[in-house]
Amino acid sequence: MLNRLFGRAAPPAAPAPSPEPPGPPPPTMRPRVLAITHNPVIAQAGGRKAKDAYGWNDPDALAQGYISDLQQASHGLVQYEIVERLEVDGFPAKKDSFSYTPASFDRAWKSRQFHQPDAVDYLQLVHEFKLIEKVDAGQIDEVWLLGFPYCGYYESIMAGPGAFWCNAPPLAGTEHASRRFVMMGFNYERGVGEMLENMGHRVESIMSKVYSHTKGEVNLYERFIRYDKKAPGQAECGNVHFAPNSERDYDWGNRRPVVSRCDTWLNFPDLSGPARTVTCADWGNGDIRKHHVWWLSRLPHVQGEADSVRWNWWEYVIDPNRVK
Repeated sequence: MLNRLFGRAAPPAAPAPSPEPPGPPPPTMRPRVLAITHNPVIAQAGGRKAKDAYGWNDPDALAQGYISDLQQASHGLVQYEIVERLEVDGFPAKKDSFSYTPASFDRAWKSRQFHQPDAVDYLQLVHEFKLIEKVDAGQIDEVWLLGFPYCGYYESIMAGPGAFWCNAPPLAGTEHASRRFVMMGFNYERGVGEMLENMGHRVESIMSKVYSHTKGEVNLYERFIRYDKKAPGQAECGNVHFAPNSERDYDWGNRRPVVSRCDTWLNFPDLSGPARTVTCADWGNGDIRKHHVWWLSRLPHVQGEADSVRWNWWEYVIDPNRVK
């Protein structure tokens, strides 16, 4: 079916509601971050820190690459600042109270036999690092947990009053905080591309919530994530796992040409522009980091609103307290 439909012109799409043209660019957002890196010393590896003992990436360099990419993808609107950085010589406790030691983790890593259940004890982290106190005092807006493989982190989780699904269930036991905040979980065995994927799923969760009261063409988020396999001939930008022409998860290197309206989103709220034929060459030929920057850069990022939704989606993604 897909081959037979190849080349078919996309049907005319209804323009986004635009009661008035967008105003000047939205104000820059400068979210303040507490970055917590667990990087224990491994005696069994000559007393080196885990990052060096196992040849993993520099978490500080990854964080700076992530900050730079998000500034680029948001057209300069999102400028993260790490206001506090903590490096911990230890292992975060699991939800069942288990904690690795340097020796037990070294054995687990070499055998690839890890403790189960893997999930970290988030509430212990909240208490140990006084996260709610720092959020309440206005010192930080979100938390980045940079850890080694099998730390047990979700890619993201939301805490605070009225927290909702953010690629993980809301963190119970944090409702007494003064506001919502997101805790990102990053694995420094991997790269900036995977960090951007975590952010992409955060976008998906939050924007699905923002548009949960709308249906049909008014639900611009559902339109934004269309891809050809699911909506033949009507592809727009796709989602984090599916580019406009993907046929399966993570298929960002597919060379199959399809018709897509992905570039019209750069002119939001005017979505009346023509579709064009695209392939993976448009978003990096399969490179995870390039695809995710490409996808994030198409999120609406202008002043204005329609149907009670702001046209700058980054406002919601960065500050979940703006989500009604």
